[in-house]
Amino acid sequence: MPSKLYVGNLAYSVSNSDLEKLFSTMGQVQSVAVIMDKFSGQSKGFGFVEMTNAEDASKAIEQLNDTELKGRNIKVNEAKPRGSSFGAGNLSGSYRSGGQSRGGDRR
Repeated sequence: MPSKLYVGNLAYSVSNSDLEKLFSTMGQVQSVAVIMDKFSGQSKGFGFVEMTNAEDASKAIEQLNDTELKGRNIKVNEAKPRGSSFGAGNLSGSYRSGGQSRGGDRR
């Protein structure tokens, strides 16, 4: 079963092929994606690597986390699934309904 890894603190010059080359030393790589800004085309400094099996992914985390790649110590850990965070910041009742203000008369 494939295991997806998050790779952070990447130098902006790191490419998909750089990550694939590095992670292939740990086992078979299924896919690689350095995340790019859609407007500037520059790397956002993180990416994802999908390893073919969980054992290789664990080995990659253990051996590559906090190692140097192009002048920066990369962070490697298991990627967490994206949750539905839509509107999550507004669940505390920060919206008010009605047109009246709170507190006393305004004169």
